[in-house]
Amino acid sequence: MATIRNKSVLVTGANRGIGRALVEEALDRGASRVYAGTRQPFTHKDGRVTRIVLDVTNAAQIDQAVRQVESLDILVNNAGIALYDNLGDRSTLEAHLAVNLFGPFDVTQAFLPLLTRSCGVIVNNVSMMAMAPFPITPAYALSKAAAFNMTQSLRALLAGRGVRVHAVLTGPTDTEMTRGFEIPKSSPQAVAHAIFDGVEREDEEIFPDPTSQVLAEAWRTSVAKDLEHQYAAFVQAAPAA
Repeated sequence: MATIRNKSVLVTGANRGIGRALVEEALDRGASRVYAGTRQPFTHKDGRVTRIVLDVTNAAQIDQAVRQVESLDILVNNAGIALYDNLGDRSTLEAHLAVNLFGPFDVTQAFLPLLTRSCGVIVNNVSMMAMAPFPITPAYALSKAAAFNMTQSLRALLAGRGVRVHAVLTGPTDTEMTRGFEIPKSSPQAVAHAIFDGVEREDEEIFPDPTSQVLAEAWRTSVAKDLEHQYAAFVQAAPAA
């Protein structure tokens, strides 16, 4: 099992919801340093927390964040947006892809040297909607499906460098994104706790709430998951460049 204790952790979208809960959970588990990436002002009474100005769509802010972080063990790509749409406006789709796909891609690439040095961990908070779209937020679902596929690819490509990559398939959580939906929701704190439990167990896919857990066993024993492992074997068998 891995452990969060004495590790340095960076969480994007850390000022609210699941991101804020992840900061608190990392502290509770004994992280030595937690970098809170936020677009909004953020303060914390715990001296282990360092706020980093980080809009994941801003290349200059990503570069500056890399310069601020001395070492990194765990990167949690949590920042995201979810807007209602009907796939009638390309700009809405592009906005989702910019934050939910290219954001974690760019942040991951920027911090990859540090994560390779530490044999670290990447955690991408995707969504259950990566597996099946919710029809009133299709652009969000599409971007999360792409982010899930990216996560699977990075898992295979980075395994030889000692970097583990996790996908979090989050179900309904009581955050601003689900405001107005009268459905069962998990608390951000419970989801954050389950996410780091999954990281410590080294689960490739983490199902952090009762709704998503319904899918867990079926996914882990599915033909699709087996096919992912078969495809990854091609990368692992390839000669080093």
